[in-house]
This record gives sequence, C-alpha cells and structure tokens, in this order.
Amino acid sequence: MRCDSGTLLSSPVPASDMSELSAGMPAPDFCLPDADEETVCLADLRGAYAVVYFYPKDNTSGCTLEARSFSDAREAFAREETPVFGISPDSTASHRRFSDKHNLSIRLLSDTERRTIEAYGAWVTKKMYGREYMGVERSTFIIDPEGKIAAVWRKVKVKGHVDAVMATLEELKAGRPA
Repeated sequence: MRCDSGTLLSSPVPASDMSELSAGMPAPDFCLPDADEETVCLADLRGAYAVVYFYPKDNTSGCTLEARSFSDAREAFAREETPVFGISPDSTASHRRFSDKHNLSIRLLSDTERRTIEAYGAWVTKKMYGREYMGVERSTFIIDPEGKIAAVWRKVKVKGHVDAVMATLEELKAGRPA
C-alpha cells in the first residue's frame, strides 16, 4: 500500500494479532504525514530509539494534556536523542491547528485510514454511558534502534505518564531491562 507521495505504508495486521504487540516484537512499519505534510517513516528512524504514542482526538482535554506534557519534555527526549511522535486519526490540517493553538513541539502524525493505529492494536472497542463504539485507546510504545518494541503502555492515564516513559527510556538506554 502506498501513500500519495508513493511511500510504502504498513500493511494491516490481522485482527487476531492487533492487541498482541509486546516488548521484543518487531514494530509495525509506517509512513505517515505530519502537520506540515512531511512524511515520517519508522524505517528512517532505525539506529535510534523513538517514542510513538496514540491518542483519540486533537483538542480534547486528555489529548491536549498528553501532547503538552510530551512537548514540555521535548528537551529531555532530545538529550536522549529520542524523537516523540503522536498519532491520531485526525487530518494534517487538524494537527496543524492543534499544534499551533497549544504551541506543541512534538510531531503529530495523521493516520486518517487508521492502518497504523490498527497495526499497533490501538483501535479498540470502547464503552461510554452503556454504548459501545470503536475508538483509539491511548497507548505508548518505545521502539528500539533495531525497530523492535522495547516497552508498551496501554490504557494510558496521562498524569505522570511522560515521566514513566522517560524513566523507562533511560533504563533501556543504560542496558537495564524496563
């Protein structure tokens, strides 16, 4: 599958495998546009750690807090030479407005077809007020320099999460198990 720029996108993962991603497994490859319509490919990041987090929607309270928290920690992640990418099904235009409105310094990637979200098992059945619907489960992954998943957080609670991700990243880089 190719995106408009001709870049190879990840293939969808069978539904039975979607929520099975865990540490040590290959991270599903992706190529997605950012808020400036520049394509980011996971394969281009090989040789360094990366943080990839999935969130439901731009400009909602929890997603804004999470994006601002990662942005506030950008310098710490930069010292660790680790880029941070937020992925949601929102459009690049929505990401641009969201980023500008909140002065975000992390790159937000658009997955309007949800292929990457599904490949990482973040597209799940959710329940609210007794109603079931499909949506993005707040999830975070640290990808190691070889392109394997090094750490996974599911059903993320925003408060303190960025600190936990940074602590785990530091442990991984120091050669200690996460």
